[in-house]
Amino acid sequence: MKNKLYALLPLALLIGACTRVEPAFKDIGTRSAPCVDGGPDQVAQAFYNLRLAQPVQGKPSPAQLAQYRPYLSERLFQVLTADRKAQAKLTALPAGDIFSSKAEGPTSADVSSASRILNTDAKNIPLRVDLSRSQGDDGQAAHWQDEVLMIREGACWVLDDVRYLGRASPAPAGTLRQTLEER
Repeated sequence: MKNKLYALLPLALLIGACTRVEPAFKDIGTRSAPCVDGGPDQVAQAFYNLRLAQPVQGKPSPAQLAQYRPYLSERLFQVLTADRKAQAKLTALPAGDIFSSKAEGPTSADVSSASRILNTDAKNIPLRVDLSRSQGDDGQAAHWQDEVLMIREGACWVLDDVRYLGRASPAPAGTLRQTLEER
């Protein structure tokens, strides 16, 4: 009997070494859309860099939304591209930049670093964005902050909402999602 236990001990150790247990919080779902590599702050900065390179006033066109697709969450993308009801909501949006609290939109954007966020397993992270817009020839610039909510979909970080923090926001609600839902 004792010999059988000794014979099973190496086998039990071998099986135990081959077994790997993943914690539940690592299960972050899947994403069928393309991704942008990087952490939440890098993806948010890349999104704003794209927006600055190709400024858009009012609702984005289908071609522009296709470019934004790797940066946007499934839910936000669906709201922006969905049925006629959603299109009517988009038509009723303010004529300015819907991804910023200033109608004219920014000419520069600097996303705060996510390196100070202690929970590396977080599924959503709000990040402040310092925005500014040059005002003509006199060199004056308007400065404001907004906040982007970055969420994890699969292995990707994507933008899920924009909280308008600027004082003179043209949007009737505090966030992009609320603005789309209220209309």
